Amino acid sequence: MNAIEDNAYRRSWQALGQELLARVERPRLILCISAHWLTRGWQLTAMSDPRTIHDFGGFPQALFDQQYPAPGAPALARAISEQVHQPGTALALGLDEADWGLDHGSWSVLKPMFPEANIPVVQLSMDYSRPPAEHFALGQQLRALRERGVLIVGSGNIVHNLRTMRREVADDQAYDWTIEFDAVTAGHIEQGRLGALSDFQQLGALAHMAHPTWEHYLPLLYAAGAVAPDEAPRFFNDRFQAASISMRSVVWG
Repeated sequence: MNAIEDNAYRRSWQALGQELLARVERPRLILCISAHWLTRGWQLTAMSDPRTIHDFGGFPQALFDQQYPAPGAPALARAISEQVHQPGTALALGLDEADWGLDHGSWSVLKPMFPEANIPVVQLSMDYSRPPAEHFALGQQLRALRERGVLIVGSGNIVHNLRTMRREVADDQAYDWTIEFDAVTAGHIEQGRLGALSDFQQLGALAHMAHPTWEHYLPLLYAAGAVAPDEAPRFFNDRFQAASISMRSVVWG
């Protein structure tokens, strides 16, 4: 609902998009890693007109009516697939020319940021069967793309436990374990210990409470992997929703 409601989260995304568009070098391509496209092996969307996917249920019709008609970039997707290899192998990234599109992990963030939908978007899937360190390693390969005007967007949550949500609580309230996991993660980011983000499972029960499944955490590893040495982070939306979701977001560059 943050994608369509007039709230602080959406306004922060809008402000970030305006900031990026005001730069001398605007993004020429958006590469988005969403928590909602899980595959065996890694794939890139490679269609000219990716469809808007409404992969959720139980929400108002206004959310299902949303469309984000950003163009794809088949040629650039092919070029990226040849440059970036799947961790642990020499295989190129796979190309999806027809099936997927832009799921709500992508368009719900990109639409407030770039409402005109005139920047091409390619989505990168995640192989959920692979260890977190490999997701970070793939992110490190994406760093070179930034030098060619590619905006890397990781869309997930630092804490995401839908099983324990309490919709009635205020945005500054959360479970102790939500606050602790968010603080540990923020500390790694602030201190530049980005490789340590891959070790979140070593936190044991705390990590399991923050992420009963960890697909919403993994997109952070791609963005962190693409960070240049000594590049300072900037946090925004650093609040909580429904007690068990951290909305903390971070920008590098």
